[in-house]
Amino acid sequence: MEIEKTNRMNALFEFYATLLTEKQMNYIELYYADDYSLAEIAEAYHVSRQAVYDNIKRTEKVLESYETKLHMYSDYIVREQIFGDILTKYATDSYLVEQILILQSLENE
Repeated sequence: MEIEKTNRMNALFEFYATLLTEKQMNYIELYYADDYSLAEIAEAYHVSRQAVYDNIKRTEKVLESYETKLHMYSDYIVREQIFGDILTKYATDSYLVEQILILQSLENE
């Protein structure tokens, strides 16, 4: 499993987890966040390895579909870049820095 895909799936999961079914949430979290193997997940849920694999692949497509439609993750990345640029350029402006930090804390709640 490539690290970029894992990081992306974990990020998409953070944004869209509440839109998934309980089974989708459990499988994706175990597979990507907790690094369980397909066999370990299958054993825990008393299903076949193929069933777990199919569910994870479908859920990845669902997460990507949500991102394509809603752009929550990509917008977050752009905002963080802009905040970083502003903080770098105006590091001595304590009011602006404070306001950016407040906005960033709201993003991460």
